[in-house]
This record gives sequence, C-alpha cells and structure tokens, in this order.
Amino acid sequence: MQRERVILHSDLNNFFASVEIALSPELKGKPLVVCGDPKERHGIVLAKSEEAKKYGIKTAETVYSALRKCPELLLVKSHYHEYKRYSEKVRAIYERFTDCIEECSIDECSLDMTASVFLFGKGEEIAEKIRLAVKEELGLTVSIGVSFNKVFAKLASELKKPDAVTSITRENYQKIVFPLPVSQLLFVGKKTEETLRKIGVRTIGDLANTDETVLGKLLGKRGRQLRIYARGEDEEPVKGDKDKENLKSIGNSTTLPNDITDREEVKRWLYALSESVVSRLRAADVGRANTVHIVVRNENFQDFTWQTKVSPTALCSDVAKTAYALFCQNAPVGIKIRMLGVSVSGFDYHVEQLTFDAAIEGNGGTYEKKERAESAIAKIREKYGYKTVQRGVVLEDDALNGLDIRGKKEEINPNEKNH
Repeated sequence: MQRERVILHSDLNNFFASVEIALSPELKGKPLVVCGDPKERHGIVLAKSEEAKKYGIKTAETVYSALRKCPELLLVKSHYHEYKRYSEKVRAIYERFTDCIEECSIDECSLDMTASVFLFGKGEEIAEKIRLAVKEELGLTVSIGVSFNKVFAKLASELKKPDAVTSITRENYQKIVFPLPVSQLLFVGKKTEETLRKIGVRTIGDLANTDETVLGKLLGKRGRQLRIYARGEDEEPVKGDKDKENLKSIGNSTTLPNDITDREEVKRWLYALSESVVSRLRAADVGRANTVHIVVRNENFQDFTWQTKVSPTALCSDVAKTAYALFCQNAPVGIKIRMLGVSVSGFDYHVEQLTFDAAIEGNGGTYEKKERAESAIAKIREKYGYKTVQRGVVLEDDALNGLDIRGKKEEINPNEKNH
C-alpha cells in the first residue's frame, strides 16, 4: 500500500514588512507599508504590516490611496537584498527537516515531509517546529498548511493568518474545503469564477460535484484540472532542486497599477518583467531558453498569449526585445492592458561554455560580454539592492522606479500550461 503523502505549504506573513520590522524593531506595532520611494510618496504598496491591514490597505494599491486611508502610515523603503537573505535563512530551517523543497516565490515554499515523519513526528508537529523556529530565530511569522497534496496544503496555509498551522486531512477535507467560495481554489481567478457562477458553481464543493464533461465543455482541459483540485485528487509532486530538469517554463506576471495603452509604457513593464525572469532563469541553473512567451490581459479580463522561437539566450535584452516585438506584432492597437506576463521555455541544460577563441570573435564574443555584464549587475543588485542599477528604459517610469517584482506573482512552472 502506498504511503500517504505529507505536504506542507509555508507562507511567510507580510514578508517584506516583517523583515523591515525585524531589522528595525522600533517599527513593531505601527501601521507601515513597504514601497519603492518613500520620499516621493508615489508608486505602489509592495507589502504592509498587520496594523496597516486594519485600515483596509492592500498590496498593489497606490501609496497615495493608502495614505488617504491612514494618514499616519509609515512609508518604508524596500531592501531586496535583505529579503533574499532572510528567505535563505528560512530555507535553511526547512532543510533541517527535508531536502525536497519547491520554491514558489521568495516567501512561499512547498515541502514534502513524507519521509521526514519517521524522524520528526506528524506533519502538524513538523509544521509547529518550523513555525516556532522561524519566529524565535528570525523574528518572522509564518502560516503553514498541512495536507496530502500541494493544492490543499496551500489552501490550508491561507485559512489562518498570521502565525498558524492548519491541517486538511482525508477525513476532514470535505467539511473544511467544500463550503469555501470557489475563488479560494488555486488557479480560479475572477474570470473563471464568473464563468463557473453561470452554471451554478459557487463553492469548491459545487465544483467537485460538477460533471467532468460539463466542465470540459465550459473551460476545456483547465476545467477538468480544477475539478481534480477540488476533489483532492491532485498528485503533482513537490519538485526539489534535483527535479529542475523537469521545469518547462520560468515566468513572471504582474497586474498593473492602472490600465495602460501607451506602447512605450508597455515596453518599460516588459523590460522589468524580463529582468525578473532572467534572474530566476540564472538562479535555476537550467542553461539558456529558446522560446519567449507573453500574456496580455485586457480590461475585460480576456487573456491573449503569443510566443516565438529565439536563438538560445539567458540575456534580459534578448528576452525583453522579443517580448516587445511579440506585443507590437500581435496586440490590437489601443488595447487597454490590465496585466502583463513574460515567460521563457525550451531550456538547454547542457549548454557548453564558449572557448576563448570564440569569446573574442564574432557573435559568440558579443553574447559572452553581454552575459558577463548582466551577471555583474545581478551580483551588485544582490548585494546592494535592485535600485542601485537600473535600465534607462525602466527608470523613465515612476511606477517602476525602485520596484523589484521578482517576488511578486513570480512562477517557475513545472507544467506545460499557460502562465
């Protein structure tokens, strides 16, 4: 008989804001937000403290709007090198219990504890040990979901916040999960929720009990997959570092502060997204990519996706130029854009290093020079923060000035799905 899986999903609470408080304890107990440029009092909210949440302040709203809700709000500059450092410290705590860790974003991880229970106790016990270690050693809080698959573990992590452990089991999942709004299920966005509502599906339980054929006709393959998630039948494994060759794509998307139509503004956002994608491509150590994809969502929540082959690359300039070319060639003129996404795929895991001769002549040398330059910039940012070095095309836009979106809606996608 196959052993029941024990999966944890760990979600650091108000991560950026919590790190700022850990670095400056005098901020504790005060309403604060982390934003790009506090002195200019513009940009968007990247993170907020629990106290700021009480005023109804939300991530991605404008700083101006947040200040209207809470005039005494503290604006704190972002320090991305510190967030990365703390993220690595948290990961080191996870590694005390398992080596099967899948990073979902800078502040979220899936953990497979199936083999760990023999050493450290039940899933809930391990989760409590992690929660306490993170709190006592780093001054951060974390919400951890425990379940028998990744989807329910993530869902459980969202049910109690902050600083909590929640378990969804074979025995209780129908009681806990089925009454929840269908929008709380992974990958059910506003548009999908509206589509499901038309056939009377309002809860996760409704979705679980809807005929597979009906969902297939309504949403295609995605509808059938959502039904699997709702019924607790997801069997996707936690993909640790050793599984990196199973990665199909690496991408990043972001909902814009406001709908945009200007193509130059689109270009700046695509460059910013491409930088984050290439940063993760480099960190994943999967070589170069030969395909660039973009996704554009309009004001009516309609998604458009386009892709094209490129010469294998790991350069931001290549990815960004291709992404912008795809947009210009395919997007309707005047389209109002709500969300943009960039991803790459087709990795060459065994790319060979150029010889010295190749590096000093022809395109090979040009590519390697660019690659060294981008690697050097990445190291500077890693040590001193993202804002220390920025591309001119990004710097032109106030909304992007100082905004590092690597930790926002970033995805390493192990499946062949639209990002």
